[in-house]
Amino acid sequence: MSLTPEQVMATHKANMETFFGLANKAFDGMEKMVELNLSTSRAALTDVGTQMQSMLSAKDPQELLSLQTSMLQPLAEKIASYNRQMYEIASATSAEFTKTLEAQVADAQKAFTNLIDSTAKNAPAGSETAVAVMKSAVSAATNAFESMQKAVKQATDMAQANISAVAETAADAAKSAAPRKR
Repeated sequence: MSLTPEQVMATHKANMETFFGLANKAFDGMEKMVELNLSTSRAALTDVGTQMQSMLSAKDPQELLSLQTSMLQPLAEKIASYNRQMYEIASATSAEFTKTLEAQVADAQKAFTNLIDSTAKNAPAGSETAVAVMKSAVSAATNAFESMQKAVKQATDMAQANISAVAETAADAAKSAAPRKR
């Protein structure tokens, strides 16, 4: 089986479209991260200004200490929220890459299987064993790839659970450290 120039050009065009699609997705993810960083920085600057005004207007050390302590809970919550948003952006971008790459791998596997089937049909008599070995190798590689995908998904799910647990623990710790209202 030989490839025609049209098939080569079509494959090249599809690969270029995939590349540019992935590049755009990467830029979209980076753009979202930059926007998050800018908005977080702007909010932090505003918060610091407000907090400094409050601290400068404190009448005694007890009030100053109370103000400082009361800032811990919102700060911990904001940090946890920022980390969650960064993780969500990274996860969404990674999911887009994974989806595209899985589709590419599926197409490549299908094309390779078709090539093997086509070769098997045109193979000389007595080559059935070699064809069976080739099909078995393709099947084993496909199973290994699927196992790897499952392991990556499990690791991603575990990382998400850990990030959520850490954020929740940080928020709870900040709440317990905040002064009790009397």
